[in-house]
Amino acid sequence: MGLFSKIRDRILGRKPEAPSTPAASNKPAPVIFDGGVDDPNVAPPALRPAPATPAPAPEPVDVEAVLGDMARAKGGESNWRSSIVDLLKLLDLDSSLDARRELATELGVNAGAHGSAEQNIALHKAVMRKLAENGGKVPDDLKD
Repeated sequence: MGLFSKIRDRILGRKPEAPSTPAASNKPAPVIFDGGVDDPNVAPPALRPAPATPAPAPEPVDVEAVLGDMARAKGGESNWRSSIVDLLKLLDLDSSLDARRELATELGVNAGAHGSAEQNIALHKAVMRKLAENGGKVPDDLKD
C-alpha cells in the first residue's frame, strides 16, 4: 500500500472490502400452481426478477471539513491547507523526506529538488487533486 493510499483511506474513510459471503442458495423455491402452460403465473417470481436499480453514487467526502475537524480535535494548530508535512502529521503518517520522496514518485511530482519548498507545494497540490479524483470534494484553491 502506497503512501497516497494511506492518505486517501484516512481522509475518505475507505477500508478494505470485507470478503463477500456466498448466498445460501441460488435455486428458487419450488412453486405449486394449477394453471396451464400459457398462464403468466406459471413462472415463479424468482424467474421473473424485477429490473435491477443502480445503487446511488456515494456522496463526495468534504476533504476540507474532515481535515478541519481532525485539526480541531488535535488542538487546532496545523497548517495542513498548504503544508504537506503538516498534512501528513495531522494524519499521523510519516512526514520524513524519504516518505515525501516516495509520495512524489508515486504521484509523479517532479518539481524542484526533494524536500524543497517548490516540491512540497507541488506535492500538496497533487495530493489534493488526487483526493478529488478519488471521491473527495476539495476546494479549487487547494488543488491549484
